[in-house]
Amino acid sequence: MLEISGIGGLIILVLDIWALVSIIGSSTSTGKKVLWCLLVLILPVVGFLIWLIAGPRSTARHA
Repeated sequence: MLEISGIGGLIILVLDIWALVSIIGSSTSTGKKVLWCLLVLILPVVGFLIWLIAGPRSTARHA
């Protein structure tokens, strides 16, 4: 079992929160948003990596 604590756990938490905010802000359907959020919440590291490669992105662009 992989146990992440300390600074590594904090980094994973910040990255997962960023992924969730981006998923919620995306223009994809509500059902897909729920599935992506569940994936990131249930599998924090693997879910984040899958989202990073194939997930929906936020439609908001900052200049």
